[in-house]
Amino acid sequence: MAVVSPYALLGENVRIGPFCVVEPGAVLGDGCSLACRVVVKSGTILGRNNHVFEGTVLGGMPQHIHMPQHPGGVIFGDGNVIRENVTVHRALEAGNHTRIGNGCLLMVNTHVAHDCALGDGVILTNNSMLAGHVTVGDRAYLAGAAAVHQFCRIGRLAMVGGLARVRQDVPPFVTIDGGTTMVVGLNRVGLRRAGFSSEEVSQLKAAYRTIYRSALPWNEMVDVLESQFSSGPAAEFAPFFSAGKRGFVLERRTPPGATVRLMRDDNDEEAQANLPVEVEKMAG
Repeated sequence: MAVVSPYALLGENVRIGPFCVVEPGAVLGDGCSLACRVVVKSGTILGRNNHVFEGTVLGGMPQHIHMPQHPGGVIFGDGNVIRENVTVHRALEAGNHTRIGNGCLLMVNTHVAHDCALGDGVILTNNSMLAGHVTVGDRAYLAGAAAVHQFCRIGRLAMVGGLARVRQDVPPFVTIDGGTTMVVGLNRVGLRRAGFSSEEVSQLKAAYRTIYRSALPWNEMVDVLESQFSSGPAAEFAPFFSAGKRGFVLERRTPPGATVRLMRDDNDEEAQANLPVEVEKMAG
């Protein structure tokens, strides 16, 4: 009772439930399973041992005002679990792909828009939403109904709280409070589960204090990160900040005089009134 195109490519031991649709050009790797009412659209590639639950649509067209005539595709790695009613959309342009890594868990009703890139072990919990071109690092965690703006980056092992509205980059290893969408410390639970040593956690704490508690000017803060934390996990901070284009999420208890870069919205008078004088305007 499923409809599987003769032009789809299926590996060994693939299981397809009733009322599924597998379109021409779709690829299902060895050991994949589709529960009932799953749609795998053209341009979608599933690696090995991916398990897709009821009502999910993989490879849908991008939600864009200018619908592309020749969209890209979607590529999944191995060992992912895609729960009920998840939607993952194709990239906007031919030759590009929305990418999901290995061992990810996308829970009920999550949405991954066009041109997103998820690393390995990412968890998106119920009703969380990624807009287009979002990048999520390995083992990052987004709690229920968190929403991420276009082109934002979520760093490795970051934890984003439920109902957060992420409009700027989230550095690796930190926790974002869902109520304020601000940094409230390191993701200690995630670091422990990832097997970080006490020395590595201490290094991350020292780097965290440099970023959020030193009140150094922006360029000086990045220079200190590069010079004092050139190895270990804390070495990821400087390249992450150097590559930012949207600004970065502030700490909830940022000290007076701190210069964490923001994207200013000149139309938001309330937000401007609450910014410290020293906060820098993001170039461009």
